[in-house]
Amino acid sequence: MKTPARSRGVALITAMLITAIIASLAAGLSWNNALDVRRTMVLLFHEQGMQVALGAESWIRNILRDDAIESTTDHLGELWASELPGLPVDNDSVQGAVTGNIQDLQGRFNVNNLIAQNGEVDEDVLEQFRRLLRALDLDPRLAGIAADWIDADQNASFPDGAEDPIYTGFTPPYRAYNRQLTNVTELAALEGMDKASFDILLPHVTALPGRTPINVNTATAAVLQSLDENMDAATVADLLLQREEAGFSDFTQTFTTLFEAGSPMVQHIAETSSYFQLKAVVQIDTVRVTYYSVLLRAPNGGPVTTILRSLGTI
Repeated sequence: MKTPARSRGVALITAMLITAIIASLAAGLSWNNALDVRRTMVLLFHEQGMQVALGAESWIRNILRDDAIESTTDHLGELWASELPGLPVDNDSVQGAVTGNIQDLQGRFNVNNLIAQNGEVDEDVLEQFRRLLRALDLDPRLAGIAADWIDADQNASFPDGAEDPIYTGFTPPYRAYNRQLTNVTELAALEGMDKASFDILLPHVTALPGRTPINVNTATAAVLQSLDENMDAATVADLLLQREEAGFSDFTQTFTTLFEAGSPMVQHIAETSSYFQLKAVVQIDTVRVTYYSVLLRAPNGGPVTTILRSLGTI
């Protein structure tokens, strides 16, 4: 009499176990499917964000080309120098926005200027870099260390320099670059460069191909101060007011009177630029794409070419 009841109990428990297993498998499959869908949507939104950023880059290239046709100088009062307004990205499938800005890279100190055309360290530019570091309250030794980082030899400069014997002793070890920089973030690897110092220096330096002049109409205050020993904070503040509307009316005359007689830095300044950096931030749903591109503008209204692209960091 007890056997059928016991059998029914076993059958019920077995059915409950099977139901639980099936429910668990179904829940797992549903969760994995939801993750797959989300991953697919994130990839789709990221790709759409990239296409929007590339569209913004094409638009900016047109703006820079038109500016070269219409103007003989580059200054912070021009259209390209204003913040990109928040433009909506809105269609049947996605919603978002794109914002950004353009920076004149020749308003910064080009670290590749440290090496002259003959391959030797340019002492005048090296001294300018030291002045820039002092203006930012940073260690001026970093100028000589940077010059050693990009010069072609393995001879450490005296008294400020560092080559492979220093860097191979680090953990992890690495070697000096000993060539022109392609990205200014490589300065973070310099001996003696900490994150706080690098963050202070970064807005005032760049790494452009070859040697480029500094556009005094767009240069940062610290870069202007680095041009000559006579350039103190008060002088720079006055210069910033002079150029506020449309740049300097006669930049050569303005700076010749400020520089020491015979200063070689007169040859290192200009009022036009060829290199610009676009930063575009695209938000699609919950996906954010931060896109950087370095643009080279040919003179006299020539084409604007993208020479470097990166995501997330410059």
